[in-house]
Amino acid sequence: MNAVSLFSVFFYLSSALWINAVAGALTHGPQSDGKSYDKNVKPASQTDVSVSLYINRISGVDENKEEISIDVFLQVIWEDNRLAPVEDSSLTKQYVELTLAERDTVWVPDLYIRQLREMKVMSLLEELSSLRLYKNSTLVLSIGATIIFKCDMDFVLYPLDVQRCPVDFSSYKYSVKEMRFRWRNDNALTFPKDFGDGFFRLPKYVVSFFTEPEPQIIHYGDGKTIHNHSSARLEITLSREVKSYLLENYLPSTLFVSMSWGSFVVVPEIVPGRMVLLVTTLLSLITMFDTVRNNSPDALELKCLEVWLISCTLFVFFALMEYFIVLFGIRYDKHWRVVAKQSHATHVAPPAVQLQSTLSLGPNTVETPMNSTHSRERENGLESAGLKIPSGGGATNKIQPQEADPSRISPLSRSGSFQNAQQVTSVMTRRRFRNVADVALMYAGSQRGRLDQISLIIFPLSFLIFTIAYWTMYISESNRKKL
Repeated sequence: MNAVSLFSVFFYLSSALWINAVAGALTHGPQSDGKSYDKNVKPASQTDVSVSLYINRISGVDENKEEISIDVFLQVIWEDNRLAPVEDSSLTKQYVELTLAERDTVWVPDLYIRQLREMKVMSLLEELSSLRLYKNSTLVLSIGATIIFKCDMDFVLYPLDVQRCPVDFSSYKYSVKEMRFRWRNDNALTFPKDFGDGFFRLPKYVVSFFTEPEPQIIHYGDGKTIHNHSSARLEITLSREVKSYLLENYLPSTLFVSMSWGSFVVVPEIVPGRMVLLVTTLLSLITMFDTVRNNSPDALELKCLEVWLISCTLFVFFALMEYFIVLFGIRYDKHWRVVAKQSHATHVAPPAVQLQSTLSLGPNTVETPMNSTHSRERENGLESAGLKIPSGGGATNKIQPQEADPSRISPLSRSGSFQNAQQVTSVMTRRRFRNVADVALMYAGSQRGRLDQISLIIFPLSFLIFTIAYWTMYISESNRKKL
């Protein structure tokens, strides 16, 4: 017998021994009913399934699509007492590696990831997956895959936002009474040595992972009935790095607002210098706001950073409005001074009218037509003023006030008096308001005005109060999201 024949015989015997060993690995345990193994039947009435993850790396976070991509090695562990490896001296390990053909004959849990968007099993020369059967009838399915999770993100607190993404590993077919999913007792989450202490740093985020110790209950339904399903929940927390935003957005906008306060110390008559400073600062803030709005993720409300930039823009805009008031006050003050000088130069004092309280009339004085006319006019004028000239004789006739008879006052005269009083009140109110406006405008815009000095105190103080309130409110809300 030549060497080729000996090699053929040796290869045949080795193949037979290997096939028998593999066939023995799937030998069924003793069953009283004698039925064969059925992969469509669960191992027990209630099956416990354990899950563990080895998180290799985080591929990326897509804020526009609200997705997280992670490279993991997923392990699913369950016990099937119907299967046990054959005790053989050739079996040196604690487990038997099942082939791809043999996997199709074994019952496998229907794992369902609720937030799964896409899952790609890694492959190089072959698919990175294995199914091992241990001596205690425990099966361990390991799969290397890139998993893309869907995460509902809220960017109202951007860039102080904290995104919490729950990921549920459960069964879709079996309810909580039939199958129970939980995390592995030991080493439920494992990471590479360079990963960090339970967190991973991305250019924008710090990603941390946390597993719920107790199984969670989620609800699936077919439209008519709702079933409770057991779930092993993984919490993924995304905390944004704020340092870059402080340097790129918050610091420049704060400096722009501070620069606008420098306009209060510029002489108001230097219009080009002060206007260039304010308008340039305002346009820079508007450009920054437009850039942030285009490059940041969308949100249903104004984001935290947008609120800050809009407020800074308003502070600069109010500084510009203050300068307009100062310019208007200067112009009004100059015009008022010119009008006042002209009015003072052309003003003529009216002759003083002196009313004598004592009239010396002789008893035999003859009243000429001219004198009688003037007398009647004067009497009528005095009567209209509420005075009466007595007609009795005497050396001296004194003018005495005439008491008004209420019965002789007509309703028409009463309504006229009321309208005259209203007109006088309206005129006085307008004059009072005009006097206040004159004083305010002259105080603001004249050479001795102090509006710029007051603004130099009010604007920084208001911005300081706004900054404290802004950071206190948003930081407390961000910390509440982390809990």
